This record gives sequence, C-alpha cells and structure tokens, in this order.
Amino acid sequence: MVGEDDFLNEYLVDNLTKEAEQRNLEKVIIDCESDGLDELIASLTEANLFANERLVIVKNPFFLTAKTPKKFEREVKQLSEIFSHVAELEDTIVMVASYEKLDRRKKLVKMVGANFNVVETKIKPYELLTIVKAFIANDGIQISERALQTLIDRSDQVMDVVLNNYLKLKNIATDNKITEDLIMRNIDMSLSQNVFAILEEALRKDYRQANERLDDQLREGTNPVQLIAIFQNQLELLVTAKVLAQRGRDETQIVKELSVHPYRIKLALRNRSSILHLKRLLLQLIELEYKYKSGVYHSEKFLKMFLVTV
Repeated sequence: MVGEDDFLNEYLVDNLTKEAEQRNLEKVIIDCESDGLDELIASLTEANLFANERLVIVKNPFFLTAKTPKKFEREVKQLSEIFSHVAELEDTIVMVASYEKLDRRKKLVKMVGANFNVVETKIKPYELLTIVKAFIANDGIQISERALQTLIDRSDQVMDVVLNNYLKLKNIATDNKITEDLIMRNIDMSLSQNVFAILEEALRKDYRQANERLDDQLREGTNPVQLIAIFQNQLELLVTAKVLAQRGRDETQIVKELSVHPYRIKLALRNRSSILHLKRLLLQLIELEYKYKSGVYHSEKFLKMFLVTV
C-alpha cells in the first residue's frame, strides 16, 4: 500500500483488519521504526513454523525508501531473501508505505513490486466523490448525492479531511443516515471554501454578502496575503477552465487535464465573467499583494476596495 495520505492508509488497514477478524486471523502489527527490522524478520520467518495464517501489518517500511541507513544492509539482504519466497509464506502480509514515493532503483523495491500486489492510494481530485461514495456504502450508511457533495466541499476536497469528517458524522448519525443538515450543523466551511464564496459573491455583484464574509475572515485572524493567494488560485482556475473550453475541451476533459474536483470545474464554466476581465483581476491582485507587503497599505481596507472592482 503506497501513498502519502496516512489517514487514508489507516482507514484501509482498519477495513482489512475487520475482514481478517471475520476469518479469525491473528493480527500482528510491526512498526519498522519503533520495533526494528529484526523484529520484522523474526515475525516473517516464524510464519514457516506455524500452520495458522496471520495478518501481518508492516508499518513504516523505511527500507523501501532512499533514506535507508547503511547499518541496515544485513537486514535488507535478509528481507530480500524472505520477499523472494513470499508466496510460500502462510501469512497475509500488508506493508503500509505512507510515503510520497519509493526508491524504485532498489533491488528490494523491485522485488516487492514483482511479488506483492502493489496498491497506490494516491487519489486524483476527480476520483474523490466516487471513492468516498463507495466507502460510505460499504459501511452501510445512507447519504444523498447533495449531502455527499456538501461533505466533500466542507472538507476542502482533501481525502483525509473527508474521511475524518465522515467518521465524526457516522458516530452521530441517526438511523445510519447522514443528511445535509447534519453536515452543515457539525462541519464548518474550510478557509478556502469561505474565501471561494467571497469571490463568487463579488463576481455575482452581491457585494454586501461578500464584504460580510470578508469581515468574518479578518476577524478570525486570516492574513490578507492568505486571502489574496486563494483569490489568485480561484481566478487562475476560472481563466484556465474557460480557455480550455474555448479550445473545444468538454467538462470531463477539463477535469482530468487540470486534475481538480468536477464540481469546481462546473462552477468555473458557469461563471459569466470574460477571460479578459478575470486576467485583469489577477494582475490587480499581484499589484495589491506587492503594495501590501511593501507597506503601501497598512490596513485590510484595500481588500474591500478590490471586491468592489470585481
């Protein structure tokens, strides 16, 4: 199991553990960083001596990365020998590599790739809704499409945040049902979602609501530079989506090309502002950021002035 989202990996391991319990398998957890590689080797070799199958969960297998100290050369050779005959082991071995990438040049990593079923847990934004929906259905929890979209939006389209919020809602749901109202009452809007709403309302010329949201963010201590950065990201997405649409790309193609959540592309394509106007706003934000950082502006009022020009 390879992927830097530790929360997602833990969630998947928990599901595997439940399946193992149903099959009455003994569970063994070895953390290579705290327990050491000798403990891992001893546990895996033990598998040849007993007939009972176990679920062996190997956490933090640092020997698969480029940062393996030379002092572990002996243990790495022993693991290579064990993994070359992994099919002969009675145990089910699950290695949880919560790393951005493995050192695929290593002989051991190549051996793992050849002898293990390698699952990459990195999820692309446009896959998020389908995967979360499957997780929730697997738990026997009911949720409408609209409520699921709200959950993902309020989790900022980040998988580990989605799962964390989902588990929180699952524990307080009535009759195994998560409603949109339950989500809105218990999960706050994220910073980027709040700022996203500010610019959306300004683009719709709803300046009163946009200013109220901006005041809320400033009262909560959000730095003007943070706000500008999110505004810039939002405008860049709008411009890029519109340019791609002009070039003949459909909504699905734009989602995959930009690797963002489909809902954001849908909103971007609905926006009626011209590409020229959006580019002018981007340039304006760059200038505002420079003037704020260089001390030309001493208060946050310049952000309100910006919203009026939107």
